[in-house]
Amino acid sequence: MTQVTLLGSALAEPDTEFVYRGEAAGCAECPYRTQCLNLREGRRYVVRALREDAQVLDCAVHPDGVQAVEVEPVGFRANVPSKAAYAGSTLRLPGRCPHTECPSHHLCEPNGGTPGEEYQVAAVEGEPPHAECALDRQLTTVELAAPTDE
Repeated sequence: MTQVTLLGSALAEPDTEFVYRGEAAGCAECPYRTQCLNLREGRRYVVRALREDAQVLDCAVHPDGVQAVEVEPVGFRANVPSKAAYAGSTLRLPGRCPHTECPSHHLCEPNGGTPGEEYQVAAVEGEPPHAECALDRQLTTVELAAPTDE
């Protein structure tokens, strides 16, 4: 589902993906708060289009200002428990991993994924990049579908 929001002009290009991080310190007194802070924190989005004839607005957070764009949630790759890794299954991410040096860490703690939140498997990719999981988890790499619960 496409949604209109304000985004920093430097990021406001079609097909740009970002993870919405919520309110920043400079947002407290902003007159555009409701147009800007309308996405779900921690969720990954993709810019689908720039609003035609949208002006660039001053912003305390983005030095180049912000402008109106159309965005929608987007899926992402992740390592998930192998027993639930089949297309169409619904699952939760396995949770935190302290092993940041692992070649799979970015998939075990994917940017834009929230532990405890439910996701649907869109496609199974296969074996994760690591040879052995330091937490002894049995994992498979999948593509998770974009969440639909805005």
